[in-house]
Order: sequence, then C-alpha cells, then structure tokens
Amino acid sequence: MPATIENYFRRFGFFEQQLAAPPAPDTGLIVVIPCFNEPDLVGSLESLRQCEPPECAVEVIIVVNAPANCSPEIQERNEQTLRDASAWIAINRNPRLAFHLLHFPDLPPKHAGVGLARKLGMDEALRRFANLDRLAGVIVCYDADCRCDSNYLCALESHFRAHPKSPGCGVRFEHPLDGPLPPRVYEAATLYELHLRYYVQALRHAGFPHAFHTVGSSMAVRADAYCRQGGMNRRQAGEDFYFLLKIIPLGNFTELNSTRVIPSPRASDRVPFGTGKAVGAYLRNESCPAYPLQAFIDLKQFFTAGWAHGEAAQLLASMPETIAAFLESQAFLPKLAEIRANTSNLHSFHKRFFHWFDAFRAMKFIHFARDRYYGPAEIVAESSRLLTLLNHHREAATARELLTVYRALDRTGYPAKMKAP
Repeated sequence: MPATIENYFRRFGFFEQQLAAPPAPDTGLIVVIPCFNEPDLVGSLESLRQCEPPECAVEVIIVVNAPANCSPEIQERNEQTLRDASAWIAINRNPRLAFHLLHFPDLPPKHAGVGLARKLGMDEALRRFANLDRLAGVIVCYDADCRCDSNYLCALESHFRAHPKSPGCGVRFEHPLDGPLPPRVYEAATLYELHLRYYVQALRHAGFPHAFHTVGSSMAVRADAYCRQGGMNRRQAGEDFYFLLKIIPLGNFTELNSTRVIPSPRASDRVPFGTGKAVGAYLRNESCPAYPLQAFIDLKQFFTAGWAHGEAAQLLASMPETIAAFLESQAFLPKLAEIRANTSNLHSFHKRFFHWFDAFRAMKFIHFARDRYYGPAEIVAESSRLLTLLNHHREAATARELLTVYRALDRTGYPAKMKAP
C-alpha cells in the first residue's frame, strides 16, 4: 500500500480493513451506502442492479450501522435488513457488480451517525483502490432509500473519463413529485428541493465560485482526492456539506447532469435536517421559510467591490449594513491585508479570498442577514424574484412550476471561471 495511504489511515482511520476478498482488477467505481433503520435497502440495491453495466467492474459497499445505545426496535430493523439484503445478494451474484455488507451494530454513540457510516464505507473503498494501485478510481456516495436512472453507473464512468482532472462531482438529483404516498408528502418534497435549488442559484447570481449542491446521496470523489483531503468526517449531520467544502476548492469540480439520483421523499427524523426532516415539518404544518433574496443581493455587492486593489476602508464604508456588520464580526480587514500581502496577481488573490470566504462563511452570512435584518422569507415568492433578476421570463406561479424552471437552470451547469473580487 502506498505510503500516502498508510499515513492517511494512521491519522484518520477508524477501523481496520473489513473485506478480505480482493476486488476485480478493473474495478473503477465503488458505491458506498450507509444504512440505518432502513425498511427497504433491497429496493435501493435492485435499482443499482438494473443499471446498464459500465465497462469497468463495480462494487457496492453497504454499511449497516447503529450506535451502541440504539433501541431494540432499531437493532431488530437493522438485523432484518441484513437478512433481507444477504438473501438478495446471494441470488444476484455478479462478478462485475459485487455487493458487500458491513455490519457495525455498536458504534460509539458520541460518533455514530451518517458521517461515520459514510466514512467507514469510503475508507474501505479507498483501501480497495489502493490495493489495486488505482487511486483515480471513483468513490460514489448513495443512500439506502434512493433510486437511480438506468444509465447511472455508465454515466459516472463516462463523466470521470471525460474529466480526468476533476477531483469529484455532484450528481443530478430529483425527488419524485407524485406517487403512492399522500399528496402532502410530494408538496413538501417539492418545496424542499426548490429551496435547495434556489439557494445554489442565488449564490451563483451573487458570484460565489463554489456554489454547488452538497447532497450526500449524489456526490462522487476520486480516491486520491479523498485521501489527500483527509477523507470523510464523522459529523452526525451535514457531513456532505463539510466534506465537499474540502473537495470543491481543489478546482475542476464538476456536475453530472446526464443521469439522476432519485431520493426518497418520505418523512424521517434520522438526521436533524435534510429531505426527511423538511417533509416531516411540513406534515406537522410547520413553516418552511426560505432565505431572503436581499441577502444574496448584498453578497453580490460584496463580491463585486474590487477588494484586490481598492482602498479597503472606503470600500467597506460603501457596503450594505448587513455586509459591514458581518465583516466586522469576521475580522475582515486584517484578513484582507493578509490575503493581499500573500498574493501577487488576481488569480492567486481570488483563490485565497474564496478559501477564506468559503461555502461555510457564505451560509453563515446568509443566516446572519436573515436572523438580524431581513427575517425569514417565503420560497415561492423569493424564487420567483430571483428568476426576474436572472432575466428568466417563463411563466411560473406555483412551487412545482418554479421547480421545473430551477431544474432546467441547474442542468445548464456552472461556469468554471469566475471574476476575482
């Protein structure tokens, strides 16, 4: 095993190697699925099995997990999941699409959660690629309640082959908007997905260069980038956001729009936010507030102010009150001086500037502006206003109509080069 990989596991490893049987020599994709208290894992596996086969061999690593203090009911659900999945795997053996079950029934409660489950599977995938000396291999994140288009695996293979410099990508996702569940479930899923797409498009309108979706069930990363950036974190929620916070700034992050992951729209309380949480809140008649568009407009003024060479104090005085107050709380002027002192051109300034004002700080500002100045907004109204700013003239009045427009906007992708602030 390469020294870099051995060093990774010394620093960041959590468990020893789990799978003894070697992967197929031409394995190019390893799909990792965390599974906790999931009633239909087999449906997710069947969706992958029905995919058109890519040229490379594929592995799927399922991490059935629970904290040591888990309830007996959830432990029994996990045990039933293991029995069902084991039986399904036994009758669907395929050397070109190998399924592996890992079981961690008593993880430390302090760390147990989706982040650690993803990490256990992704670390195992890293080991397997390292043993093949194929660190350009792709580790794919998926979820135990998802479905996918039949070209999912082929599209992943083709995408990374066409983008050899890409360290990772976001895969297109679309929640189902109708089906066997109660109509209000699909209403909630529509509003939540509209919220996600509005947020990314609003950040892009503001000029933020790292505005990508960070959805755990629809992201993929090369094994070498995974290792180089310290792997997956152990967060119990938001693990996808914080993981991609390390991958996207590497540059050449891409979007895969020629296939889809289809997340479940059902309500769930397994994590403190996400689709399941949002749907549950909507079904309880709780409000689903959106971020105010004015906060993004303020952010656009900040990004276009010419911080690379302009007189800092004068520029700061021209900022909206939201920006000025937030920057003061972030000790911006000393940081700006440091960035200027360590950069010699616009490109390096841009890179260092957005390394500091990253996706976390951008979200922190949006929350700051909402909570202290503008208050919560309504998603249909704000997403309609943003379309007007984007000079999009298609008629769209309902949340579903707006989501159709925003899905189309996302399919156009995001420009790779951004102007320095």
